[in-house]
Amino acid sequence: MMVVGIIQAHLGSTRLPNKMLLSLRGYPVIQWVVERVKKAAMVQRLAAAIPDGRGDDPLEMVIDQLGCEVIRGDEHDVLSRFFVAASRFTPDHVIRICADNPLISPEAIDILVDEHLTAKADYTYNHVPRDNKWPDGLGAEIVTFKSLRLIHQSARGAEEREHIFNYIWNNKDKFRIHTFEPPKEEWMRPDIKLDIDTWDDYLRLFQMGIGLEASIDEIIMRARQYHG
Repeated sequence: MMVVGIIQAHLGSTRLPNKMLLSLRGYPVIQWVVERVKKAAMVQRLAAAIPDGRGDDPLEMVIDQLGCEVIRGDEHDVLSRFFVAASRFTPDHVIRICADNPLISPEAIDILVDEHLTAKADYTYNHVPRDNKWPDGLGAEIVTFKSLRLIHQSARGAEEREHIFNYIWNNKDKFRIHTFEPPKEEWMRPDIKLDIDTWDDYLRLFQMGIGLEASIDEIIMRARQYHG
């Protein structure tokens, strides 16, 4: 069984351009993502899917220096880019890792994969507090490669091509969707937001003083100072 992690990243964010290369306590944001995901025991192969436009050349250079494979694809069709990257490995299951989540937890990823396999689901998630109590930004999403192929073949609208799993939510009757609660009560903090969408998000994470090796417990403890 092959479980592949695909980091979805680009430099063209409209709200916070070039955020992948912003320094977060001495390391670019993308390095936080790559280094932390590498520690997940259930991720057998890891690659980054980035646009093929010249504007993302600096991102490729940084990711390559981190020892992570870079696969470039259609600059405007995110779903195609993600599918092409995943197809490189002929996996059984594919984890979508959002590069906006520098505090993504290897432990949360391993729990996600275990839950997904146990539930025999088509799609499982713990990256956002939707029908669960996970903090926003600790986890990820996983889909069977069979389902990913179906999504790629079936999604037509621009919204479903850009937000690659919206096709699942728009066609819930076709998929076994699974989510679950954090295993520890103290991790049940759906009010905590740990992703970087804006400059204020970046400053908040910077001020939290969290190190690259921080555990979920330490992240939650520090985040409480800013979320109550």
